[in-house]
Amino acid sequence: MYGAILGDIVGSPYEFDCNNYKAKGFPLFSRHSDFTDETVMTLAVAKALLSTRGQDDAAIKTALVREMQQLGRAYPDRGYGTHFGGWLYEDDPQPYQSNGSAMRVSSAAWLAKDMAETLHLARLTAEVTHDHPEGIKGAQATASTIFLARTGHDKAEIKAYAEREFGYDLSRCCDEIRPTYHHVESCQETVPQAITAFLESCDFEDALCTAVSLGGDSDTLAAITGSIAEAFYGVPEDLKQECRKRLTPELAEILREWESALYNEKICGRI
Repeated sequence: MYGAILGDIVGSPYEFDCNNYKAKGFPLFSRHSDFTDETVMTLAVAKALLSTRGQDDAAIKTALVREMQQLGRAYPDRGYGTHFGGWLYEDDPQPYQSNGSAMRVSSAAWLAKDMAETLHLARLTAEVTHDHPEGIKGAQATASTIFLARTGHDKAEIKAYAEREFGYDLSRCCDEIRPTYHHVESCQETVPQAITAFLESCDFEDALCTAVSLGGDSDTLAAITGSIAEAFYGVPEDLKQECRKRLTPELAEILREWESALYNEKICGRI
């Protein structure tokens, strides 16, 4: 959870092609660093999944819609896309043919007991808004990568799984991607690049800097990379503190509840 939120915050000043910073030598935080829709929706999904442990798919989807709409409406000016911004206010919200679902899926990978459940929960989190096949695929690829990272798999295994199961081309290095990469909002043009940034990183902070340095939709890209990096490296305590400082009290409380619930899940041996 911290990884996705920190990636969002760190990447936020550099979003859009006109603001991209195509190098790694930048401060992680500035006065312009703030949470965006990635953070709001990541926390909403986590809240929904926590409240529906052991329930059926219909109950999970109902909770996802409820929490995403409630939290999204509470933070209306956080950079939602046009379609999603309308979805937040619909009385009977339906999924639409879009594919921007990977940045909010991290909690599914932490709550799942195995890969099958990881893929299933990821699909559910995508389908309530983004029912494009690439949107579902992107959410599942991100969640499965996080699951592998948190369960002790090395980078070679993670890379091989993403290539084999999702058909992603991870052969290009970041130096090859960076010169021509630009702002896109599709999973197929964001998730592989985010995974590559993680694969080339040497620690959590470096993962965020590498992702932002690619350019494009930098907060989304870094949120995805950060969610994987957290599972692989962990997050330094000073960055966790910085993260909490930049959230509203309401959002910080959801994050605290998530931490507590995840700790209890670990103690009970359920994850």
